[in-house]
Amino acid sequence: MFTKAERLISLRNLRPKKKEGFLKVISIFSFLGITLGVAILIIVMSVMNGFKTDLTNKILGLNPHIVVQGNNYQIDEKFMSELKKIFNDIRISKTYSGEGIVFGNENAKGIIIKGVDTKNKDSLNFLSKNVIKGGLSNLKKNKVFIGTELSFNLGLDVGDKINLMSSAFVSTPLGGLPKQDTFVVGGIFNTGFYEFDQNLVFLNLADTLAIFEKNDEDKNLEIYIDDPMKANLYKNKIQNINKNYFVYTWSDLNKTFFSALKVERNVMFIILTLIVIVAAFNIISGLTILIKNKTKEIAILKTLGLSNKSIKKSFFLTGFTIGFLATSTGIFFGFIFAKNIEKIRNFLSSTFNLDIFPADVYFLERLPSETSLNSIVLIFIFSLIISALASYLPVMAISKMKTFRALKYD
Repeated sequence: MFTKAERLISLRNLRPKKKEGFLKVISIFSFLGITLGVAILIIVMSVMNGFKTDLTNKILGLNPHIVVQGNNYQIDEKFMSELKKIFNDIRISKTYSGEGIVFGNENAKGIIIKGVDTKNKDSLNFLSKNVIKGGLSNLKKNKVFIGTELSFNLGLDVGDKINLMSSAFVSTPLGGLPKQDTFVVGGIFNTGFYEFDQNLVFLNLADTLAIFEKNDEDKNLEIYIDDPMKANLYKNKIQNINKNYFVYTWSDLNKTFFSALKVERNVMFIILTLIVIVAAFNIISGLTILIKNKTKEIAILKTLGLSNKSIKKSFFLTGFTIGFLATSTGIFFGFIFAKNIEKIRNFLSSTFNLDIFPADVYFLERLPSETSLNSIVLIFIFSLIISALASYLPVMAISKMKTFRALKYD
C-alpha cells in the first residue's frame, strides 16, 4: 500500500528538526490526547459492562426468572401440570411476599418480607450461596434471615429477637391493627448488593402466609429456567395458557433500571469519544503546519518526479502513524487499568482517605469491571477512523501547491 520512499518520508516527518520544536510539541499532545481518550473509553466501558453483569447476576440470584400471580384467581394444580408438559426445563416453587416493618433494639425499618419454600432447592439457592451466619436448617418456624446491612443498622445478630409487622390488619377490641409477631434471627446473609442486604427479610413460607393472613390459595409461583435471558419468551407462552393470571419476569421488574443503564452507557461513549476527536484536531493542525514548513521539500520531491498521490500518502501516513500508535498505547494502558481498577480504588481510598465508591449509592461493595473484546475492537476501529480523517484533510492541500513558486527564490 505504501512504497519504501513514502515510508521513509513519513518516518522523517515523525522526527522533526530542532528548529521545528513546536511541531514536536503538537505531535506529543496529539499522541497523549488520543492515548488518554482511548484509555478512558476502555476503562469507562469496562466499568459499565461490569455494572451490568454484576447487577444482572445479583438480580438473577435473588429474583425468580418468572413469577405467576393468581390475580384473584387460584393457581391450581392443573395449570402447574400443563406448564411442566409444555416446558421441559422449568422448575417451579411456591412463594408469597409483601411489605412490612421490622422492630429491633428500639429501631424500626421498612422491609420486604419474602416466604421461602424450604422443600424446594431452587428457592433455597439464593440463601445457600450468601448465608454468612447461621445455616439453612434454621429457616424454620418463627425464625428469620436478615441481610448484613439490616443487622448492622438495627444492631442484630443470630439469636436476637425481633418483631415483624405486616401490612395485613387483624380485628381487635381496639379496632383494626397491623398484624405483628415475634421472631428469632436464625441467619444473616450478605449478597454484596446494598439494597438487598438492608431491605429483605426471609421467612419460611408458612410463617409468611400467617403474618399476612393468607392461605395456600394465595401463593404465587416462582419459575426458574436454564437460560434466564429467554424469560420473556417463556412469559408469553405461559400467559397464553391462562390469561387470568398475571405473569412477569425478572427483566420486567428491572426494565427501567436496565434501560437507564443502557442510555447512560451510550451517552458516556459519545461524550468520551469527544476527547479522541479533540485530540485528532491536533493531528490536523500539526500536519497543516508541517506541510506549510515543508513546502520547499515538497516542491523538490515533485521536481524529482514523485507524484502528488505519493507525497499525500507519505504525509497521510505521518498523521495516521501517530493515531495508530496512540490508539494502541491507549488500549494497552486502558486494559491494564480496567483489570486492576479495584486495587487502584482501594489504594486511592486508603491513601487519601476517600470513599470513592460508596456502596449505598452504587448498590455494590466493589467496583466492577468487565473488559469486552467487542468494546475494545469498536474503540480501536473508531479511533483509527478519526485519526485517518484527521490525517487526510490537511494533505489535500498538497495537490494545490505550485512547485515553481516554492522554488522561485531558491
